[in-house]
Amino acid sequence: MSEDNDFEGVVKELQQKIDRDEEETYSKKVIKEYRNPVNFGFIENPDATGQVKGPCNDTMRMDLRIKDNVVQDACFWTDGCGASLACGNMLTSMIKGKNIEELDGISSEQLLEVLDGLPKEHQHCARLAVDTLHEVIKDCHKKGG
Repeated sequence: MSEDNDFEGVVKELQQKIDRDEEETYSKKVIKEYRNPVNFGFIENPDATGQVKGPCNDTMRMDLRIKDNVVQDACFWTDGCGASLACGNMLTSMIKGKNIEELDGISSEQLLEVLDGLPKEHQHCARLAVDTLHEVIKDCHKKGG
């Protein structure tokens, strides 16, 4: 039984170190977004969809449900890191309730600002999310939206 307690103690210490390292690296908003990605997944029969593979080989997909030119629902999927999860989740939250025409104006700089920034080596994740959004907008226009 003491081996179990030793193992649990090691695991707990390791998790605490990981948490401290994350808190030193990422903003509270980024951590919240990637630990609880409420928009992660797919929309069945989406009205528009887009997918992009970024320069770091992360892929992001975004699905939208649109009614009367307004985003009713937005989901994303990524095989990327925590920063990609945070960017996809925050961006899909930002666009819900917006008119399709408003979406073109969203930039990766705005996304970074809303997330209280990302380390330089992860800022490309915001670009990936915004590029994916632009692919969804193209798909929407192709379908007459």
